[in-house]
Amino acid sequence: MKMKKNNLSCDIGYLSMNHYGEQLCGDHVDVVEEGENTIIVLADGLGSGVKASILSTLTSKIISTMLAAGLGIRDAVETFAATLPICAERKTAFSTFTILRITNNDKVDIIQYENPNVILIRNGVHYEFPMSTMTIGEKTIFRSTLDLADGDTFISLSDGVLYASDNGVLNNDWSREKLIEYVEPLCDANFTAKTLASIILDETNNLYAGKPFDDATVCVLKIKQRQTINVAIGPPQSMKDNHRMMALFFAKEGKHIVCGGTTGKIAAEYLRRPIELSAHSPDPDIPPISIVEGIDLVTEGLITLDKVMMYAQDYLADNESFEQWSYKRDGASLAARMLFEDATDINMFIGRAQNPAHQDLPINFNVKMEIISELSKCLEKMGKKVKTMYF
Repeated sequence: MKMKKNNLSCDIGYLSMNHYGEQLCGDHVDVVEEGENTIIVLADGLGSGVKASILSTLTSKIISTMLAAGLGIRDAVETFAATLPICAERKTAFSTFTILRITNNDKVDIIQYENPNVILIRNGVHYEFPMSTMTIGEKTIFRSTLDLADGDTFISLSDGVLYASDNGVLNNDWSREKLIEYVEPLCDANFTAKTLASIILDETNNLYAGKPFDDATVCVLKIKQRQTINVAIGPPQSMKDNHRMMALFFAKEGKHIVCGGTTGKIAAEYLRRPIELSAHSPDPDIPPISIVEGIDLVTEGLITLDKVMMYAQDYLADNESFEQWSYKRDGASLAARMLFEDATDINMFIGRAQNPAHQDLPINFNVKMEIISELSKCLEKMGKKVKTMYF
């Protein structure tokens, strides 16, 4: 009997902060995705700087490669841990690590070696999951296997997050328990994994007064139901395809975004609904949205798309602009929230028609297609499944 496939998906986001004055981070995160299976390894190299960076990178790369090649959890950990040396001076491993191996978006194996214990927020509250131990050589390694549930939020971190203080001395007011209290209400919000990691790391940096005396890394895994967002951008090359494009667009399940004034009119005509320009313009740099019953969001075209693309590029880097798009009500911010936070699957319907209004402007058809192409690539790098159709 064939088992029914679940409708869960993984949202993964991580950020690191260097030891103050260091060019390289001594922590490293590696993510390998193969179909419905995902391997996440967070490694923390001993010390900081170049040596720690090399150690953590090798650790995460070797472990993730072995697991991706089909080696079992125990075999992979035994193979690696047996070769991982102990520092003679500090009597500790040259690199610690946390592994999350997700299988079929259904189960997760958690392997932990001397990193802070993974935090799981389930149903809005902290859940202390059971752990068993494996002894490999001189190393004690903790292992857990859990069934995944919609809304689960797993937070992996290096110890630099918990060391945060502004005077180089352990901060007794900041601990794993205090961090749990801090993140529990945040997990109720619809933040992406990357944004939640950004918020935690920002707070860590504040506690360090902007001068962290250790590398700090946060990696967040959020389990969520799959959700499709459909995006129509630009009218078809031939007007004869207007109806076909809209019929296919609105036949797709999920939410619908329409970008472009002409495209909005075509969509409104197809739905036989009036289109109204919003009287409210929250951002003078972004054209106002339009309102059409039956469409979740109708925005202006190129200027709005360009802003969304810039937000997407920043999201994949340091995610510093999340404080803008995560709450603002302009078209670009609303589209960014739908695409970054809500979507797991994105269908893009791209019209190839030239816009006569752009003929005398430096924003021509090629620029528009470049923006769409870059935005699609960014969304794929976020882990979205993107399908593109041209008309």
